[in-house]
Amino acid sequence: MTKNGEQALIQVNDLKKIFGENEVLKGINGNIQTGQVICVIGPSGSGKSTFLRCLNMLEQPTSGQIIFDGKDLTKFTHKEVATLGERIGMVFQSFNLFPNMTVLDNMKLAPKKVKHMMDQEATEVSLKLLDRVGLKEKANVYPSSLSGGQAQRVAMARALAMNPQVMLFDEPTSALDPEMVGEVLEVMQELANEGMTMVVVTHEMGFAKKVADEVWFMADGYIQEKNTPDQLFDHPENERTKEFINKIINEDE
Repeated sequence: MTKNGEQALIQVNDLKKIFGENEVLKGINGNIQTGQVICVIGPSGSGKSTFLRCLNMLEQPTSGQIIFDGKDLTKFTHKEVATLGERIGMVFQSFNLFPNMTVLDNMKLAPKKVKHMMDQEATEVSLKLLDRVGLKEKANVYPSSLSGGQAQRVAMARALAMNPQVMLFDEPTSALDPEMVGEVLEVMQELANEGMTMVVVTHEMGFAKKVADEVWFMADGYIQEKNTPDQLFDHPENERTKEFINKIINEDE
């Protein structure tokens, strides 16, 4: 529950995920409010991406609860899980665009197939969103002619075409050349400013400091510490967090 008694949009209760002998998530707890931006940071292999994939049921949790808008997603049938894409958008490290379809056709696919939009409406929605990410002129080209930053912005626009309540980002800039990172982060910052609920797994600490309402530090299968960006980066309380922050500072110098 929130301080004022409102229900969180997403509540994660004792979430665990085991792959064979490997316990990747060992009991994750957290609340995400409507309009909140959560940045999840931590070393490689700490379970960040697995946590994100559990949030939209791309991975079936081993145990625990994910309460989204009052319903426990872990109890959903396959059919119900299939409809989650309408409400929870996801942007991956790799852009996952269909290479044999134009940018516009990539954009229109899910709205037509899942939301049963007519072609004209899907085209209008798609062009509006491409314009929003600065790529309307690329509507009729194929993904192979896009830069990495452009492809990732198309992938974001495609997720937005479903009009989701929440956007999940799994290290959306990690596959990009450094000069392309800014253009993707800029679109993400605009979304945050417009009140989109976002959970972002990232190693872009500057972005986390600037945009996040809360930063969650994950390591060893747990969320070790949660706090405002200022508190977590400048005054970490957990030893594991301090170690991680100091390492990043030393690498940057």
